[in-house]
Amino acid sequence: MASKPINVVATVGMVADAVKAVGGEQVSVTAIIGTGVDPHSYRQTRSDVVKLGKAEAIFANGLFLEAQLEGLLLKLKAKKPVYFIGEQVPVAKRISSPTYKNRFDPHIWMSPSIWKNAVHGVTKALIDLRPEQAAYFNANEQAYLQTIDQLVAYGREVMTTVPAKKRVLVTAHDAFSYMGRDFNIKVVGIQGISTNSEAGLQRIEQLVKLLVENKVTAVFVESSVSERNIRALIEGAAAQGHKVTIGGELFSDAMGAPNTYEGTYIGMIDHNMTFIARALGGKAPAKGMLGKLSQDVNHSSSQLQ
Repeated sequence: MASKPINVVATVGMVADAVKAVGGEQVSVTAIIGTGVDPHSYRQTRSDVVKLGKAEAIFANGLFLEAQLEGLLLKLKAKKPVYFIGEQVPVAKRISSPTYKNRFDPHIWMSPSIWKNAVHGVTKALIDLRPEQAAYFNANEQAYLQTIDQLVAYGREVMTTVPAKKRVLVTAHDAFSYMGRDFNIKVVGIQGISTNSEAGLQRIEQLVKLLVENKVTAVFVESSVSERNIRALIEGAAAQGHKVTIGGELFSDAMGAPNTYEGTYIGMIDHNMTFIARALGGKAPAKGMLGKLSQDVNHSSSQLQ
């Protein structure tokens, strides 16, 4: 008789996607932090508490991404398996947080090569929960990692086409440092690593100067962060006679809509790499690595202006 799927609750979509990919038919996964929702400031609802209470296992990113949920998750860990898969990334590969002392940048999924460590953490956890399915989980992990390796190669291919002087990525908050490190791109967030930090007028003025002096012509909004500060940058640059446009909407702390390509981890990162490369003057297929992007960068950015 087939075993009943493990009832898993995950925090963010990227974690849920990894659990689904490795767990396959052996898991039933629910993510409590949905599309377009900021995990840094998310607080649990009553229905979340019920779901977490009924879960056989809980998977989170950790590294203080789910800052407002951390206390609850640690309490639940005394009662049931709670896995913080981001902690599987070796400390030497993490980026220190400039905002929180003795903590790290939690946006590890922005580097597919590093995210593989988190995926392996999922596999180990599922084998702990259901050891008789170890071969099944290991096979699923290898298939998933092969696609992630393809994503790594694609990122190298398209990012290297961006002219060196244009390798400046300006976004709403500092979620792209791992990607920037992988591909030698200067990453600047208006807000810090956490969206709970504030961007003052002085910060906006500093970034306007950066845009003008480096002749940066594209900045990016994020699906889970207000675009108010990005608009302020564009207006500030315009006041100095420098035109800056929105290069597209990136997925930072949340994936795209459910049941879409961008609603998967692979699609999310494919979207980001493709949009960034093309908007900054590089070359990438309009429909991305697998030809599955729902919009090409030119159409999407024109809608956002």
